[in-house]
Amino acid sequence: MSRLKVRVTPRGSKEEVIGWRDDVLAVKLTAPPVEGAANKACVDFLAKVLGVKRSQVTLVSGEKSRDKAFEIEGLDEEEIRKRVGTK
Repeated sequence: MSRLKVRVTPRGSKEEVIGWRDDVLAVKLTAPPVEGAANKACVDFLAKVLGVKRSQVTLVSGEKSRDKAFEIEGLDEEEIRKRVGTK
């Protein structure tokens, strides 16, 4: 299980990976930051990008922040970077 730090920009025009900033993955989401919508969208988006089940992605910190941390079950850090790619 690996921890993935993510910087979320909500209300984007589309959902996309912006790229890595040091060890933090920057992503844009279309969901607004209200009532957990952006958190749910982020879990769904990360699962899709990483090619894992939604249940393998767990938000562990940053519920009300743009800076979040997720536990990714079944992937190590190297595999996460490989699957996300770099821009």
